[in-house]
Amino acid sequence: MGYFDTEKNVGEYLRMVEGYDGAELIAEFTAKVPKGSRVLELGMGGGTDLDLLREAGFDATGSDASEVFLDHYRKRGGKSPTLRLDARTIEIELRFDAIFSNKVLQHLTPVEMRSSFERQAEVLPAGGLLFHSLWHGDESEQHHGLLFNKYTRRTFAAVLPDDLEIAEFVTYDEMAKDDSFWVLLRRRQPS
Repeated sequence: MGYFDTEKNVGEYLRMVEGYDGAELIAEFTAKVPKGSRVLELGMGGGTDLDLLREAGFDATGSDASEVFLDHYRKRGGKSPTLRLDARTIEIELRFDAIFSNKVLQHLTPVEMRSSFERQAEVLPAGGLLFHSLWHGDESEQHHGLLFNKYTRRTFAAVLPDDLEIAEFVTYDEMAKDDSFWVLLRRRQPS
């Protein structure tokens, strides 16, 4: 995912999303995850949603594969801890109560997404929650070398490992009718 490894591309992205945030998604997340929970945000970008998670009362840690995004967040005075993490592998020893991402995982291939979900489940306790938003549909596109995979409930469920279950799957309008969805996943209790 080297697209966001340059100041130029990060700057263009930050200008493009200026004025946008995941406040509505975080309101949904807050209704499902107890305040004070340790939350990992995957793919924090500029850190806008990370700050909202913190303001909502979570012990939030941001992560991104791009050191440029992490530096931007630190330089602008972000207060939450950050980690350099690749969403595909999530190579950390830390544990979290919940994981949040806003339009990040669609940059992964289905095989990479399944591996990511396997690792996400490993850093959560049984019953731990994952909340992700993605594009809704059934096509795959490339823009400037970035992959954008869209999913339906059926195709999304097909990439989940057995230890994760869909608790809620809700489509919503971001740019067009039902062009997006958020999903709440739960790590199953061991049998």
